[in-house]
Amino acid sequence: MPAFVDKARITLRAGKGGDGAVAFHREKYVAAGGPDGGDGGRGGSVIFVPDDNMTTLMDFRYKRKYTAGDGANGQGKRCAGKDGDDLIVKVPRGTLIRDTESGSIMHDMSDGQRFVAAKGGRGGWGNMHFATPTRQVPRFAKPGLPGESRDITLELKLLADVGLIGFPNVGKSTILSVVSKAHPKIANYHFTALFPNLGVVWVDEGSSFVMADIPGIIEGASSGAGLGHDFLRHVERCRLFVHVIDASGFEGRDPVEDFRIINEELKEYAPELAGRPQIVVANKCDLLDEEAESLQRLKTHVQGLGLPFIEMSAASHQGTEALIRKCAEMLAQLPPPKVFEADYVPPEPTVEGAEDVVIRKEDGVWHLEGDWLRRVAATVNFSDYESRMFFDRALRKAGIFDRLEQMGIQEKDTVCIYDLMFDYQY
Repeated sequence: MPAFVDKARITLRAGKGGDGAVAFHREKYVAAGGPDGGDGGRGGSVIFVPDDNMTTLMDFRYKRKYTAGDGANGQGKRCAGKDGDDLIVKVPRGTLIRDTESGSIMHDMSDGQRFVAAKGGRGGWGNMHFATPTRQVPRFAKPGLPGESRDITLELKLLADVGLIGFPNVGKSTILSVVSKAHPKIANYHFTALFPNLGVVWVDEGSSFVMADIPGIIEGASSGAGLGHDFLRHVERCRLFVHVIDASGFEGRDPVEDFRIINEELKEYAPELAGRPQIVVANKCDLLDEEAESLQRLKTHVQGLGLPFIEMSAASHQGTEALIRKCAEMLAQLPPPKVFEADYVPPEPTVEGAEDVVIRKEDGVWHLEGDWLRRVAATVNFSDYESRMFFDRALRKAGIFDRLEQMGIQEKDTVCIYDLMFDYQY
C-alpha cells in the first residue's frame, strides 16, 4: 500500500513571455514596407486541477519543482510567437493551496475548479507596434515579461461526510471494513491505522456517503502528542462524527472519561469541531453483560447531552445497520462539506532595487527597463483603475519620474514600459 502523504511544499515557475521581433517588410516591388516584427508568445501558466482518483500527495514528495513552458519569440511578417505550454498539476480533491511564506489560503480544490497558481508572463511587443508618422523605422522591440514564481504548500484535508473518531484500538477500522468495502489494516494493538482510510457506504439505491477512519487520537493530540495530531486536519470537513468508544473497558479505561477527553481535544484543535453533530457508538458490547455498569453510565451521560447513542459490536456486525441508517438520516439534514475561503493577499512590490531601472531615449520614445520594473509590471492589471494608480505611486515613490524629468522629458513625450505605452504628464 502506498505511503500516505498529506502535506508537501513545492516551487512553481510559470513560463517567460517571448520577446518581440524587430523585422521589416521585404517584398519585391514594395519599397519601404515598414516594420512587421510580431509579438512574443505568452508564457505558460501552472494550473492545478482536482483528480478524484488521487487520495494522497505522495507524488509531490519526490518532485518539488514545477515549471511551465516559455513563450516563443515573435517573427517577421507580423507572426506572433507560440504561447508556452501550460503545466497541469493534478491534486486530490480537498487539497488546500497555501502561500508558504504567509500561510494564507490561495485556493481550496474541493470546489472542482481549475486554479491558476502561477501566471505566465506576457509576450513582448514586436516593432510593428512602435511605428508612427514621425517614427517610421523603429529598430526596437520589447522583451517578454517573466512568469510568476512562488513557493506553495499543499495541504490535504480529506473530503468525507462522516468521520470515525476515538482513541486507538476502539474498533474504528473494523467498523469501516464492515459498513463499506474498504480494507484497512486491522490488528489488536494501538496505532494500527497510521493514515486515514476512506470507504463508500451504500444506504439504498442511489444513496451513499463517504466515511473516513481517522487514526486514533490521544490526550494532548491537539498539542502534538501521538499520531492523531497529524490527522486532526482531516476531520475539519466531516459533516458528522461517529464517536467510537470501547464500552468493554478491558484496557482499564473509563468510557465516559474517554468521551470527554476526545471532545476536549477537538475543541482545543478547532473550537467549531466541538459543536459538530455526533453519533456516539459504544463498540465491543458483545464482551459485556446487558446490564454492565460502565455501559449504562456512558448511555446515561451521552443521552443527557442529547446525542444519539448506538450499542454495537462491529466484530459480530451487531448494530451496523442502525448506524448506517442514522448517519444517512442526519446527513440529509446537514449542510454540504466546508469549503475554505481564500484569504491570500499578494504583497505589494517594494521600492528597493529600483536603481537597476535603465532609462534611455530612442527615436523620440523614452524606454524604461529593469528587473524591478518587470516585477512590478507583472503584478499590475492595467484594465483596473486602482491597479493603475498603484503602479503610478510605485514609480513615483521609486523616483522614476524624478529621473525622467532630470533627463529632460517633456509633457506628452511617449514613455514605453515593456508592452505599456503612455504619454507623459506632469
